[in-house]
Amino acid sequence: MLLGFLLALGCSVCYGTATVFQAIAARSVESGNSKSGVDAMLLLRAVRQWRYVVGIALDGLGFVLQVMALRLVPIYVVAAALAASIAVTGVVSAWLLSARLSRAEWTAVGVVCVSLAALACAAGPGHFRHAPAGLGWALIVVVAVIFVVGAVAGRLPDRERGFALGLAAGSGFGVVEIGVRLMDQMDPTKAAFYTHPAVYAAAGGGAAGFLLLTSALQRGSVTTTVAAMVVGETIAPALVGVVWLGDTARAGLGWLVIAGFVVAVSATLMLARFGEAPTPAESN
Repeated sequence: MLLGFLLALGCSVCYGTATVFQAIAARSVESGNSKSGVDAMLLLRAVRQWRYVVGIALDGLGFVLQVMALRLVPIYVVAAALAASIAVTGVVSAWLLSARLSRAEWTAVGVVCVSLAALACAAGPGHFRHAPAGLGWALIVVVAVIFVVGAVAGRLPDRERGFALGLAAGSGFGVVEIGVRLMDQMDPTKAAFYTHPAVYAAAGGGAAGFLLLTSALQRGSVTTTVAAMVVGETIAPALVGVVWLGDTARAGLGWLVIAGFVVAVSATLMLARFGEAPTPAESN
């Protein structure tokens, strides 16, 4: 359990630091001519920026740690840690870019840390690893819906666009969390692994999340976008883990799991503005 929690924290650090680099890179490239507002070529332009490449490398390391953590702890622990990556982004912004955190925001960072520790203490020592039949295919449908929602959301006004794209991006990352759990006991050296729908759902969810989040960060309200993303990548996956995948709490500590999860996510929302790190000029 402790190892799984530490892996989840490592994942959070990687993702939170990556956001600083990726957001700066996304804002430094030209907007495309996509009428939908979701420019698939934006990723290709952004990847030419060294900061975006560093961010992708950190995301890759974070994903490896996320997969390992999901094998050891319930989804709700990993989901809360992923949300807490925004707290990491705020701290990294304060360190590297001289961004100013208010007293309330520093307090929120502390609350996130305490809440995650409470979750780690209350999480059950084991969880049921077999999913209901058809859940993998249901995730494929969810990914298709996310892409459709993203295409529609790209045509909305900036404020509504940021919320919708952020929620869709977070849902895509949530699909990755669930998909990884479904692949938990599968052997990648066997052909059956490559025919399981969860493999493609996880890949599609990750691709949708990156595309929609990058498009949202490039234009629109960052705070709204990141707050919606946090909601999308935490609540639904945690519920799926509890309802269908057997994630549990230690005996008598179910209330602490609920309280820790809610408080961690709520405190993270206070730091949502750090979903886009400021540029050095803006931070002065």
